[in-house]
Amino acid sequence: MTTSPPLPCAPSPATIPEALRIAESDDVAVALKPLEKGQRTTCSDTSLILRDDIPAGHKFAVRAIEPGEAVHRYRAPIGTATRPIAAGEHVHSHNLATALRGEQGYVFTASAAPLSPSSDPTSGFAGYHRADGSVGTRNEVWILPTVGCVGRLGERLAARGNLLCAGMPQIDGVHAFNHPFGCSQLGADLDGTAAILAALAMNPNAGGVLLLGLGCESNQLDALLTRIPSERRDRLRVLRAQSEADEFAAGETLLAELLEVMAQDHRAPAPLSALRLGVKCGGSDAMSGLTANPLIGLMADAVTQAGGTAILTEIPEIFGAETLLMERATSREVFDSLARLVNRFKRYFIDHGEPVSENPSPGNIAGGITTLEEKSLGAVQKGGLAPVVEVLDYGARITAPLTPGLVVLEAPGNDAVSTTALAAAGATVTLFSTGRGTPLGSPVPTMKIASNAALAAHKPGWIDFDASRVLTAGMDKAAEALLARILAIASGEPARNEANDERAIGIWKRGVTL
Repeated sequence: MTTSPPLPCAPSPATIPEALRIAESDDVAVALKPLEKGQRTTCSDTSLILRDDIPAGHKFAVRAIEPGEAVHRYRAPIGTATRPIAAGEHVHSHNLATALRGEQGYVFTASAAPLSPSSDPTSGFAGYHRADGSVGTRNEVWILPTVGCVGRLGERLAARGNLLCAGMPQIDGVHAFNHPFGCSQLGADLDGTAAILAALAMNPNAGGVLLLGLGCESNQLDALLTRIPSERRDRLRVLRAQSEADEFAAGETLLAELLEVMAQDHRAPAPLSALRLGVKCGGSDAMSGLTANPLIGLMADAVTQAGGTAILTEIPEIFGAETLLMERATSREVFDSLARLVNRFKRYFIDHGEPVSENPSPGNIAGGITTLEEKSLGAVQKGGLAPVVEVLDYGARITAPLTPGLVVLEAPGNDAVSTTALAAAGATVTLFSTGRGTPLGSPVPTMKIASNAALAAHKPGWIDFDASRVLTAGMDKAAEALLARILAIASGEPARNEANDERAIGIWKRGVTL
């Protein structure tokens, strides 16, 4: 089984078909516009009369399907028919059900070949070169509270810091990332909070970091500092609020120190391989797997083929498509790590009494996605075709020397949690496909890629790129335009989340609360 190829080029809006079937082996096609009952439609070489109204983005059968028979889209099963389905009939949750179950065994066959990068000297961006060899797309101060008790203090300090750096063009801003955790946590749950905060402190976009503690919290500053390499400490300051008579004044002094150091930083040319690209989806619809996700996959391929790294997460949203990634593992070790991660996540659901298929969301379903298999087969296309070179636990980060390729990162599908995990892993720009829309932003530029023209037109304040142009201009031209937009934003143009001041973190809470 292989990932779906790019859509065929469509030279003009007049040639956009009414419906699209990815492969001749698929049992369903997707309506690209609203279609009416009784209407004759042609998809590939198949002409049929529709038996139902078909909303845009929804599926209809292109052949008769018997109860219990697997239904295919993207050349793969997306579930099982629950009753007879006639050709031309709407296929959705009333007649299609998931076939996903719990943990399973996976068989390693062979290692995928590693990439042989080929750099393009004309393709790159202007970034901030860090001492560890990484390149940031921003030069910001990040204020990271160890515990929720000092979150508001961090936000007040960020506001003051932005006044202090006014007139310093080398500094892109001061931002505080509030959260409710860091105390009343135990064991692995507390460890996960500490790991994600320490990893965020090492993101290349953070030219300076203020670690802000209370003093009595479970997430102790001294323990957190041991997770951060000593060579990073010149860009790090620490404030214990309980130890200061005036914690705000003390914080202001530390911010001034960081800003003085960062004022010496300047953007300089960097190759495309220096970009660390996070890929993510949220509020998906049935068009996501036809336009935005394959387009993002081409961006992942461009970065990795140049010698860089792309990071894919949202493990529950690869259930049903995980073997596509496993087949691309570059070693038995990577394969086994990915298999363990998938089964561990399935066990996480089962141990909480939940089915592994409890997805898609109501918005996904309204947009035409029926089962988790269907959602996953569309979602994994964001990883392109690059070999899978590494599997990271939650809170871990990519480190030099980097192997060109795709990294799979442990995190749930929750938008705030997964985008935070991507930033903590080292992503310096995240591409976020969406069919329904969301303003959410993470600590790094979080580019929203709309899967459909209606969303892009309705929410221009949220959307950075309209992937529906795949259907009008073709995949190659759309990819060229999106890459140019990515490089412009990597070089300093604000993403929509930044222009809207939409920045937040979400931490994965996995344990008891005291």
